[in-house]
This record gives sequence, structure tokens and C-alpha cells, in this order.
Amino acid sequence: MSSVLTRTTPRRTKSQLRLQDLLAAARRVFSEQGYQRATMAMIAQETGVSEATVFTYFAGKRELCIQVIKDWYDEITRDLEDTVPRLHGTHARLAHVIRSHLVTLLADGSGMCALVLSEGRSAALSEPELAKVLTDCKRRYTAPLMRCLADAQAAGDIRQDMPLGLLRDLIYGAMEHVLWDAIGKARRPPIDATAEQLTTLIWAALMPPESNAAQLQRFRDEVIAALKHVQTPR
Repeated sequence: MSSVLTRTTPRRTKSQLRLQDLLAAARRVFSEQGYQRATMAMIAQETGVSEATVFTYFAGKRELCIQVIKDWYDEITRDLEDTVPRLHGTHARLAHVIRSHLVTLLADGSGMCALVLSEGRSAALSEPELAKVLTDCKRRYTAPLMRCLADAQAAGDIRQDMPLGLLRDLIYGAMEHVLWDAIGKARRPPIDATAEQLTTLIWAALMPPESNAAQLQRFRDEVIAALKHVQTPR
């Protein structure tokens, strides 16, 4: 009789599971408390381990915070990297990015967004390591939209007289203001309606300056052609 060898997937080690639990607990604590108020003791209690156990995995709170931020960015970026290229057309891709980002800002990842914004401002001058992590994460996160805009510019579908960096700031800056307004009023705006309104406004701003004139000219030519067809004796 012949025997069949079956390949089994190795189970994750206890250490790997503990690390994942620590990172999940740290994300919750940092999201709810912010960096300054969060402590390693809180994270240990949230995980159900001793504080000494946390220090066997991470040298300190800053190292743990950086890993939490990197993991979170990796999750939200992978979703865009997978979804955006599958959509057809610049408008559809822009609309998806705007809605996804608003969900991240105002719903699913609001606590992490607040953490990143607050720590990003303080890190710019005093913590170059964190500043570099944030810069690299944001560059990768915005890359799917930036590639879309670059292709659209090359095809002449959107305005070519503005640098891509400025277009990026227009899009993400507008959404950040929505976040700060929501924080100030302590009231979350309707995400779907806000995403649709922002998409309409930003899309209009992305259109080439001569697009309206060109559309009017094409309409005029079509009307003239139609009139000639009607007036032609048969």
C-alpha cells in the first residue's frame, strides 16, 4: 500500500500569539488614551499579562507605538493597493479613495488618526525616527491615488498645469479639515453624503481649465451638424 504524505500548516507559536495580543491591546489603548496618557501598565492589563512581559517584547512605549502605527497603516494601505487598481476610471478611483479615507478618519480608525496627527506634529522636530516612519507610511498610503492621478495627467484626463503634490494636498487636506470640524463640533457628519460632496467638488477642481470650453465647442458643432442634417433637402 502506498502512503500519502499530507502537509500540515505549522501552528503559530505561543510567543507569536502573545505578540499579536499585545499589539491589538496597544492599539486600543493608544486609540482611546493617546500617546501621552497611555502606559505600558495599561497595555499589560488590557492584554492580561504582567508589565514585565510587555517589556520582553518591546523596549519601551515609543517602540511599541511605532509598531502599532506601522501595522495600522499596513492594513489600510493594503486595502487601497488591492482595490483602487481594479476600479475603472479616474473618477471611480477618486471617489473610492475619498470615501475610504473618510471612513478611516471618522469611523473605523478615528482613534488611530488622532494618534497619528498628534504624534506627527511633535515628532517633526524632536523624534526623527518616528517622523521618518510616518513619512514612509503616508507615502505608501497615498501611492495608489498618486499613481492614478499621474496616469490621468499623462492621458490629459485631469489638469496638467498643477504639480501632483499640490493635487494630493488638495484632496487629503480637504478631508483633514472635515475631521477637525467633526472633532470641534463633537459630531460626525454623514460619511456617504460628505464623500459624495467632496468628490464632486474635487473632481471639478481637477478638470482641465479648457474642458468646459471644449465641451461647449463640441456641443456647438453637434448642434450645427444636426441643423444641417435637418435642413438638407431630400
